[in-house]
Amino acid sequence: MAGDPLAFPHLARTDLPEHPTTVAGYARLVREIAADRSRWEPLVRYDALTRWYARLETGPDYEVWLLSWLPGQSSGFHDHGESSGVMTVVRGELTERSLTHAGEGARTLRPGGQRVFSSGYLHEVVNGALEPAVSIHLYTPGLTAMNQYGTTTAVPEQHAHAAESERR
Repeated sequence: MAGDPLAFPHLARTDLPEHPTTVAGYARLVREIAADRSRWEPLVRYDALTRWYARLETGPDYEVWLLSWLPGQSSGFHDHGESSGVMTVVRGELTERSLTHAGEGARTLRPGGQRVFSSGYLHEVVNGALEPAVSIHLYTPGLTAMNQYGTTTAVPEQHAHAAESERR
């Protein structure tokens, strides 16, 4: 197409959101989405057989997912392949269990709390409460792998080093 792009306003939009490119930017985006309940709340569904999820947004090199968790539902121990991420709980309460060569750790995640993780981070997220929970997760780059591990599986060497570095 030749000519002045400003002559076609729909091609020269300046109101498009700026996409994040840093961990702080990704964390900010997750907080903004979490705060905008009208954006995600109508989408929430619960499934008695499996965790329910829906993609909320994609951008260059990231995607954002909405997940719901009924009491007792768990992700199982897993990593996110080459993806790093940010997660926050927007309703209910989740427990994150991490597994390293030094042992197991656990933390409770409540609404407004945020968790940032690097690629290769090995953890499990569980709704151990009596009420349903909802969380928002951002993955960068977009999630292409989610490797599952049994609780009795030895922690792969790469995960042991990544988890040890995270604790420092």
